[in-house]
Amino acid sequence: MVKGLRVSMLLLAVIGNLAWSFSAKANFNGKLTVEIDGLKNKQGQVCASIFASSEGFPSDRNRSLQKQCIKINDTPLPITFENLKAGSYAVAVFHDQNNDRILNTNVFGIPKEGFGFSRNPEIRTGAPKFSEAAFLVAGPETNIQIRLKYF
Repeated sequence: MVKGLRVSMLLLAVIGNLAWSFSAKANFNGKLTVEIDGLKNKQGQVCASIFASSEGFPSDRNRSLQKQCIKINDTPLPITFENLKAGSYAVAVFHDQNNDRILNTNVFGIPKEGFGFSRNPEIRTGAPKFSEAAFLVAGPETNIQIRLKYF
């Protein structure tokens, strides 16, 4: 009888810990600070978008989870995203020198303004895939650095 009670108590404790763990994740709200470095100048603003999946990444800002543009007043420039659930994300940024909120390109589609992505993947013939830029937000505060590239 005592052994059965111990097993029941242990099972109840394990189930309770699992339930608490799942509810803690559901209520988790993390903060991400992205430090933008490598700015060519302080003209205009930097626009950043955070994506929770590959849908729309990196150029469809309307499919991003959050987006914002910040006037350049300091370098490196910090941009903060709040209220993020635990999970994988990717960030795309660009230096909007003319304040039109668009990454301007030439006739061949090559960016005329600086750009960058989380995890700073190597850029060869096009934008990286979500998986190449994805990182994990799992704690209350996450910090990443993005170095802008200019062609």
